[in-house]
Amino acid sequence: MNFFSLFIIAVGLSMDAFAVSICKGLSLSSMKWTYAALAGAYFGGFQALMPLVGYGLGAHFQKVIARIDHWIVFALLCAIGLNMLKESRQKDGCFEADPSFDVKTMLMLAVATSIDALAVGVTFAFLRVQILGAVLVIGITTFCLSAAGVKIGNLFGAKYQARAEAVGGAILIFMAFKILLEHLNVFAI
Repeated sequence: MNFFSLFIIAVGLSMDAFAVSICKGLSLSSMKWTYAALAGAYFGGFQALMPLVGYGLGAHFQKVIARIDHWIVFALLCAIGLNMLKESRQKDGCFEADPSFDVKTMLMLAVATSIDALAVGVTFAFLRVQILGAVLVIGITTFCLSAAGVKIGNLFGAKYQARAEAVGGAILIFMAFKILLEHLNVFAI
């Protein structure tokens, strides 16, 4: 997988964290860059950790299902993307705005927004991706977008939360089709 494809996946995965960061920013009465850095660290850290865990799980089962791995990758990425699209249509604003950046709150949000990254990590094992570089790209991308999300939320509010999640879902579905078509040798993007 090339860097551009990996970066696009990283952006897609980070959209949940970006949307939550916007809501966190919305809840703040005054913006402090410490909050942006905290959101970036929690969300970026978990978005990097979960694919690593998923990769370990996927690598364990890779030999058993090598003949159908491209279909599994396709199904997982499509399912994640479709779920993100569905969730973006169901949300009519932020979760209850909680200005807290305490460990318990941030851990729960970081885990909740990174579950999709676990499944993507499984797909990385089937694609034989260089996992350390991949998690670094995902973690840094999510850190930057989450930190920016806090500032954007503080400036503009929740106006773009659902759109961000919808874009993330569409990106993951696009990547699913791209990977499947490349594997089937239909064409190489």
